[in-house]
Amino acid sequence: MTSITQEQERARPPSGFFTRLAERFNGKRDILIPYFSFQTVMKGNMESYVLKEIFKLRYEVYCVERHFLEASVCPEGLETDEYDDCAIHFAAYTLDNDIIGTVRLVQPHPGQEYPFESHCTPFPEFAAPDRETAAEVSRLVVRKTFRRRRGDSMEGISKDFVEKGSTKSIQPRSTVRRDKRGNSPLLLLGMYREMYRYSRQNGIRYWYAAMERSLARSLGKMGFKFVPIGPQVDYYGPVTPHMADLDELIERLNKENKFLAAWFNDEPIPFWIMVKTMAGNFLEKRSRKK
Repeated sequence: MTSITQEQERARPPSGFFTRLAERFNGKRDILIPYFSFQTVMKGNMESYVLKEIFKLRYEVYCVERHFLEASVCPEGLETDEYDDCAIHFAAYTLDNDIIGTVRLVQPHPGQEYPFESHCTPFPEFAAPDRETAAEVSRLVVRKTFRRRRGDSMEGISKDFVEKGSTKSIQPRSTVRRDKRGNSPLLLLGMYREMYRYSRQNGIRYWYAAMERSLARSLGKMGFKFVPIGPQVDYYGPVTPHMADLDELIERLNKENKFLAAWFNDEPIPFWIMVKTMAGNFLEKRSRKK
C-alpha cells in the first residue's frame, strides 16, 4: 500500500476539482457563474411572465425596502414606468427559478428623452453619440437576500470587492459553493454580460447610466469604465450621469484579463487559460491558509 505524506496531501487539489473543471470546460455549466441563469425580454413584450416578475422585484426593492417610490403609485405590487415598453429587460435567476436580479437597457422612442435626462444635465462640452448607437442602463436591482453582508450595495457588490477587487481578480473559481450569495460581484457581472452581448449584436456601442460614484468605481474594477458626463445631482440620493464605451471595454479586458474578454464575447476559452487561472486561484487560497 502506498503511503501519502502530509505534504502530498496538502498539495492535492480539492475533492472534485478536475470533475468541476471538466464540466465547465465542456459547457455543462457556465465557467464563471454556474449557479445563475438569465432571461431577456425584448421591447414591447409587455405581457411577458418574466416581465411581471421583474416589476414585482423592483417593487420590493424600490417601494418596500428603499422607499424611493410610494407603494400607492404601484398597483398590484408592480413597479413600472413610461420607459418599460421601449426597454430590453434582463433578469437573473437561481437554478431553482427564483428571480434575484434585474436591469434594463432603454432606447427611447423618437422624441422621448433618456431617463437620465429628466433629472441630469450633461456638461456643455459633452458631445452625445448618435441615438441609434446608445442606450441607458437603468433599474438595476438585486434581491436583498442575495446581498451577503451589511455594507453590500443595493446592486449586490460586496465590501470586499469594493475594497480589494480588480479586473484581474475576476477568475473562474474551482470551489464555488452553492451558497450563491458568496459569488459577489458575479451576479452583477452576469447581468452586464447579457446587456453587453445584446448591445454588440444590435449596434449599441455606448451606455448611459445615472449612478452613485461608488457604483461607477466598482464597475470600473470589473472592466466597465463609466466616465462622468455631467455634474452630480440629488435624485433619490446623489447620482452622476455617466457614459461607457463598449469598444474601450473589450480593448481593456483583452489587456488585463483575456479569460474575461473571451467570456464576455462568448468565445471559446483556451484550456490553458482556464487551468492557469483556476490553479492560480487554488494556490492563492492555500497561501492564505498558511
